Amino acid sequence: MRLTQSELKEFLDEKVIKYNTPGFIETDPISIPHLFYKKEDIEIAGFLAATIAWGNRKSILKNAHRMMHLMDLSPFDFVMNHEENDLNTFDSFVHRTFNSIDLKFFIKALKNVYAEHGGLEGIFTLNAEPDGLQPAIHKFKTIFFELPHQKRTEKHVSDPLKNSAAKRINMFLRWMVRNDQNGVDFGLWKNLSPAQLSCPLDVHSGNIARQLGLLNRNANDAKAVAQLDNNLRALDLQDPVKYDFALFGLGVFEKGNFG
Repeated sequence: MRLTQSELKEFLDEKVIKYNTPGFIETDPISIPHLFYKKEDIEIAGFLAATIAWGNRKSILKNAHRMMHLMDLSPFDFVMNHEENDLNTFDSFVHRTFNSIDLKFFIKALKNVYAEHGGLEGIFTLNAEPDGLQPAIHKFKTIFFELPHQKRTEKHVSDPLKNSAAKRINMFLRWMVRNDQNGVDFGLWKNLSPAQLSCPLDVHSGNIARQLGLLNRNANDAKAVAQLDNNLRALDLQDPVKYDFALFGLGVFEKGNFG
């Protein structure tokens, strides 16, 4: 499918309108932070839900709900006030390769993030660069794993400076930074701009981006994210990641049957 840039923008803008609606929430991991109203609860619920957002969507939602209930539906309070034996509640938790060892460390690391580093928003705001947040993700990972931990747990936070697409954490950042006025993305973090965001790149969005000529790199890696970012910013410099809704909708709901 080859369109002129104006035709492509019109086509994708129509798909954004179609999919960036409250109806999108129910079957998406973003439904987990939407359970909450307090800023820190939304952040922590969103971060944990995004962390396990790979594989079967029903399984993602089931296990993300389970995490929230294991924290008594008060994630921030649990993170900040838990004692060591409280972590035993996670002993049987597992989502694919993310298990109780990983979750227990994530709770400890999140407490350290909020107690010592100004919270999730503080880390990303402090380390953001004008043209993107990928270096901030790298710095965040360094801070997140500054406590003693098992090496295996590090794989659950991606690093774009090691050429990872960092799909899940870019998705989390979209949730926190972008305000879509439709009640889907939260827009909680006011000191960062949607213009700094990168598109969450996965198999579905990557395949559609290639069909549309937005991406010609075969691998879904950090270099592909950079290329896709440049092309999406040419369509909308201020809110390029709104097109994540279009690419995802075309890939998942329309199965790429267009053109």
